[in-house]
Amino acid sequence: MAASVTTGVMKPLLGKLTKLLGDEYTKLKGVRKQASFLRDELGAMKALLDKMELMDKLDPSAKNWRDHIREMTYDMENCIDDFMRDIEGADAKVGFAKKMARFLTTLGKRHKIANRIEELKDLAVDANARRERYKFDDCVGPSLGVVVTDPRISAMYKEAAGLVGIDGPKEELVSLLMDSHKKLRVVSIVGFGGLGKTTLAKQVYDKIGGQFYCKAFVSVSQ
Repeated sequence: MAASVTTGVMKPLLGKLTKLLGDEYTKLKGVRKQASFLRDELGAMKALLDKMELMDKLDPSAKNWRDHIREMTYDMENCIDDFMRDIEGADAKVGFAKKMARFLTTLGKRHKIANRIEELKDLAVDANARRERYKFDDCVGPSLGVVVTDPRISAMYKEAAGLVGIDGPKEELVSLLMDSHKKLRVVSIVGFGGLGKTTLAKQVYDKIGGQFYCKAFVSVSQ
């Protein structure tokens, strides 16, 4: 979950860095160069974070690195937001070119933004160096020989003959779903983990799925 949060935070930041590489920012050569570097570095880190998201357990040092990346991403996004606000947040009636010209004449502000982005670049470099130093990629790489799978998948393919006590609940669900008096039906199966909810749902799906023009069985974890 924590890795998912981190990658979720990183996605909008990567989008904003990409925006800074657009044609409207061509006059800001130094900023564009730094933005390009940050985007590439963060993109590489995101690839590792995506792999971490699939892991049930992580080494404490890897968790610490992941959390550090999340906080760094927040700082970077705040900096980029401030920068873009300075350019685009002036008089809304003024054209972008005039906004840019006005910003470029503010030398002190330019240096402040440039210095801050340079600091963010150093943070990204340090984070990547730490990643390589502690070999975090090896923690989630194929060398582990472990493939993370949803434990409910095996339950979906159990033979009906091997299931005990499922016929009654299955027929009850079929009756609810096939009620001709209702055009739209939603039926929930609730209970503690391991009770066989996924198995029951799959059995019902197999029994009546063929009666529908469109159908799909999707297993979604929390």
